[in-house]
Amino acid sequence: MDLKDKVAIITGASSGIGRAVAINLNEVGVKFILTGRREDRLKELKDELKYAAILAGDISQNEMPQNLLQTALDTFGRCDIVFNNAGIITVGSIDDIDIDAMSYMVRVNVEAAFRMAYVAVKHFKSTGSGYLLNTSSVLGTKVRPTAGAYAGTKFAIEALTEALRIELSRTSIGVAAVEPGLVKTDLHRDWPVPPAQKLNIPQPLQPEDIARVVRFILEQPDHVRLPRVLAVPADQDL
Repeated sequence: MDLKDKVAIITGASSGIGRAVAINLNEVGVKFILTGRREDRLKELKDELKYAAILAGDISQNEMPQNLLQTALDTFGRCDIVFNNAGIITVGSIDDIDIDAMSYMVRVNVEAAFRMAYVAVKHFKSTGSGYLLNTSSVLGTKVRPTAGAYAGTKFAIEALTEALRIELSRTSIGVAAVEPGLVKTDLHRDWPVPPAQKLNIPQPLQPEDIARVVRFILEQPDHVRLPRVLAVPADQDL
């Protein structure tokens, strides 16, 4: 795909992987609709990009996906890429996990992601082309104790991605999942023990590493599909 002047919606754009993807794709002329809960961070990112608009808010609100698409159409007249990236993590033992926080995680990681995915692919079907990328995780392929609920949300992303890919095969619409291992982002900012320390991974991935993966997927020729790309630190053996 020639990415110049393509328009991308990025959810979870205020930090981490979403922010890094926007900065990377800005280098090749992509235009952006950025969303996240921290409007101040979105404004800072917008100032670093050549063409961008922001729509701050909670992605779990039912109307957000359609509002994002409409903002893209109103601002740039098109939408070519949706990076369905917003996500949170709640883990804990059976005795300790916060069930309300876990349930909200399911709303963000599954329900909101599913809504965004279907809004995207319905639009792409109407225009005849487009690319949906969903952020999964290494824990969308396996599980570990205390993280079953989070892994379950990412298994759901894997299932949806593959089903949509099959349904849209033989079209010019691409669907892919990016499966990061441990990445140093704000996702774990409130953890008392950083996961890099807990899992003995001295050099976790950086958001920029995943941004290169996203761009690699998007820049493949139209006859090539990369349904899923797993990217993990060299020290991660999970």
